[in-house]
Parts: sequence; C-alpha cells; structure tokens
Amino acid sequence: MPEIHETVLEIDLGALEHNYRYLRSRIRPATKFMAVVKASGYGSDALAIARKLVSLGVDALAVAYASEGIALRKEGVSLPILVLHPQEGNFEEIITHDLEPSLYSARILRGFHDVARKTGQKAYPVHLKFNTGLNRLGFWENDVKFILDEIGDSGVLEIKGVLSHLGASEDLEERDFTERQIHMFGRIVEEAEKVLGPIPIKHLLNTSGILNYPEAQWDMVRSGIGIYGYGNDPRFDPELKPVVSLKTVISQLHRIEPGETVGYNRAYRAEGYTTTATLPLGHADGIGRHYGQGKAFVLVKGKRAPIVGNVCMDMLMIDVTDIDCKEGDEVILFGKGQSADQFASYAGTISYELLTGISPRVKRLYKDRNPG
Repeated sequence: MPEIHETVLEIDLGALEHNYRYLRSRIRPATKFMAVVKASGYGSDALAIARKLVSLGVDALAVAYASEGIALRKEGVSLPILVLHPQEGNFEEIITHDLEPSLYSARILRGFHDVARKTGQKAYPVHLKFNTGLNRLGFWENDVKFILDEIGDSGVLEIKGVLSHLGASEDLEERDFTERQIHMFGRIVEEAEKVLGPIPIKHLLNTSGILNYPEAQWDMVRSGIGIYGYGNDPRFDPELKPVVSLKTVISQLHRIEPGETVGYNRAYRAEGYTTTATLPLGHADGIGRHYGQGKAFVLVKGKRAPIVGNVCMDMLMIDVTDIDCKEGDEVILFGKGQSADQFASYAGTISYELLTGISPRVKRLYKDRNPG
C-alpha cells in the first residue's frame, strides 16, 4: 500500500479470500455458504465485500435490514439476499427488490403473506426463523401447525429455508446448551418438513458453529465475523487474516513539561517531561472516550503508545516519550501487530462493536492480492 497521509481503513480483499476458502474447507463441498454483509460489511464496505465474495463463488448473502439489501441490488448484486430482521414497513420493497425475508413471528408472517398476496406473488421465497434458546427472534417449536394454517394452500409463499441461531457456539463450556439448540433445531426441521413439505435449505451454524460443530451444518452455513478474519477463539484466529486495518498519522508532536495537562478537562497530567502526539481521529470516527486515559494502546514504529487524556471528537493524543517518531509517521490502531479483538478488549468490548462503529467519514482504501 502507498504511504498514508490521513486516517484510513485498509480493506484487504486478499485476506477476505483467504478466510472464505479456509471456512469453506471446514464444511462439506455440497454445503452452501451464506456470507453476512450486514452493518456495511462489519464496518468495512458491504459492496466491495459482496462483489469479491460473488467472484469467489459464495452461494448467498445476508443483511440485517431491507435497506442494506436494496443498496446491494441497486449496484447489481444478484445473488439471493436474506433479510434477517425484516420490518413491516419494508415488505413491498423487499418484494420489489427480490429479497428473501426471514419470517420470525405471527405478526411478520401474516403481514408479509398479506402484502405478497395483494401484489400477486406466487411461490415467493421466504425463510422461517425459529427460536432455539437465543431468545431474540423466532417462532416457537410448536408453531409449525400455525404456520401451515396461516399460509394455507394459496401458493403465495414458498418455504425456501428454515433457520435458527446459536447463542454460545464459541464457548465450549456451554457445549451442553449448544447441543440442546442443535437437537431442538433437528426436531423443528423434522416437524416442519412433515407438515410443510420438503424445505430446500436448513441453516443453523454461524462462524463458531462452523468451527466447533461441523456435524450440524445441514444444507447451508452462515458466516459473519469469520470472513472478516476473527474466529472468536485463539485456536482458530491464526488460521484467519483480519480484513481491515485502522491506520492514521501523527499530526503534531508536543513536548510537555512536568505538571502540564493534555486535552479536555485536563484529564492527563504529565509527571515528567513528556512527548505527546496528536492523531487525526476521535469518537466521531468510532474510537470512543472509553479508550482514553491510558486504557488503550496504539502502535508507533511497532511500539505501544498509550492514549492519554480524553478522546476528543476528531482527535486523540498518545504518549510517545520513549518512541523515536516524527510528524507524519504512521500509527496503527488495529491491524498488523494488534488485532481488533485486542484493541477492543482495552475498553471491555468486542471486535464486532469496534469494527461496525468505524465512521463512514474514515477513508476506505482497498488492496487485493493472492492470499498467502
């Protein structure tokens, strides 16, 4: 990559390819692969991620809300796109843009069925979401007969898929809980196919499910965080390559005398002669105040430098007293040498929150090379 002169989020599409091929290697060749590109591709760029995955042969995509799927359709992405959390006000748009809703409750099923019927649909593909213990969204196990009664024999909807979501597949201490979820899903699938007829796609596994419970892959798996380079487990993280790196530069260096303070509310006071560096990013870019006051570290010349004082809206300051650096030098928040998991842990959060919180105003740079 060229030398940077501002805050950038590097998106390595070669790393994406590596992760996709690794996760593919963990499932049967016939099993379909759905890539989750919600939340702007986990904070990166949903369109760039989707286009790369299409070129690699992914079978389907998933988004959280209809607007995300519509944006991909308008850019020419034609793969099946599952909308995981459809809302009543978007049903007509879902149909207009040929998106596949995950129907998860009586209200959503009835509402979508009604709109599909009024717009003259025949065999419109939908997925049925069942709750097996996560307790967020989903029909209950005993709702299969109700679903049949609601759909009837009108032919308006086609049950293309049935799915659920594992709640603790990354935690092997919760293996009993996960296995109960898997067994419950098996019962649901059996009952659903008995009552509703053959269902082409059954899908349960997320990234950690792929890695820890491959025997439960059914017809398709779904991967979100894994394709972006995180396996939720130190056993698997070395096999994956983080897709995004957040980098910035030193705007200015300051020599601070003992007792002087730095930043708003004078939150940092120098105990001795200190050199600080000001960086051009802050909580408006996704690096919240909870990373300040010495909690988090960035990398300058490969060395750790703590964030000092309060993170500002557009800037933050770091202590570089013991680092030989100059204005314009590159600084890494997460990427080579420090993962997003590690940086997020400084603030007691997780990589998902950190990655998806990077502001759109941060410039995206792309690189694509053959994965090593």
